[in-house]
This record gives sequence, structure tokens and C-alpha cells, in this order.
Amino acid sequence: MRIRNHQDFWAGLMFAAIGILFAGFAQQYDFGAAARMGPGYFPTMLGILLMLLGLLVSWRSTAKSQAEHRLEPTGWREILLVLGAVIVFGLTLPWLGMVAAIALLILISAVAAHDYTWKETIISIIVLLAVAYLVFVKGLELQFPVWPKFLTAA
Repeated sequence: MRIRNHQDFWAGLMFAAIGILFAGFAQQYDFGAAARMGPGYFPTMLGILLMLLGLLVSWRSTAKSQAEHRLEPTGWREILLVLGAVIVFGLTLPWLGMVAAIALLILISAVAAHDYTWKETIISIIVLLAVAYLVFVKGLELQFPVWPKFLTAA
């Protein structure tokens, strides 16, 4: 057995591992039966299906009909920048508000792109702020600060 498509092989293994973990963690809930499902039934079945799908994708990556495909090096810098941007967003939202947190999120994430421009970044910030304000503040009426605390404290 020779792996021809490394991308599919490793993606399939990742799906299988996530499926096993998902089904495993669901075992702490009552399983029930097909006629009377418990809270653990659906996540267990979903985890098993994801595991089977992952194994199928990995197995198909060894077929002779698959074209040779090697993995490119992982862009750790980009991954860490995007994850860091999400962490900064979560940490700054309560103190700096939605406007500053979203601006920081997009600014830090934009640095991860190889072809970003300041103009596109500023446009993205404005559009995302408008959409987030309309959806979360006006539409869903979620209670989180829009502006920094030091600007709104009375």
C-alpha cells in the first residue's frame, strides 16, 4: 500500500481522529435507542460517521487512480497569527468593546496574508463592523460593549 495523495491521507486521518474523540466524549451521556434516543445518541452516531468517512478518504488516497500529491510545508506563522488574532479578540472584547476588538482581529489576521493591502484591510474592518453591529447589536440585541469602557463609563 503506497500513499499517493498525502493531503487526502492526512485529512482522512484527522477526520477519523476527530470522529473517535467526538464519539468517545459523547459516551458520558445516555445513549438510548433508535426509537427513543438519548442525548448521547446523535453525537455518537455523528462521530462514528465522521470516523468512517475519514477512513474512507484515507483509504482512497492509496488508490492507483489517484494522482501523486505531496503536502506543502505548513505555514506556522500564518496559523499562529490567525489563532492569536482570535485570542486577542476574545480577551479585548469585554474591555475595548466590539469596535476595537474586531479592528484588532482583522488587523492581526491581515498580517498573516501574503498579499494584503492596507486599503483592503480598512474596507474589511468597516464592512465587518457594520454587519456585526446590525446582526449582533440591533438584530439579536446581544449585551456586550460596542465601545471601550473608558469612553462609555458615566
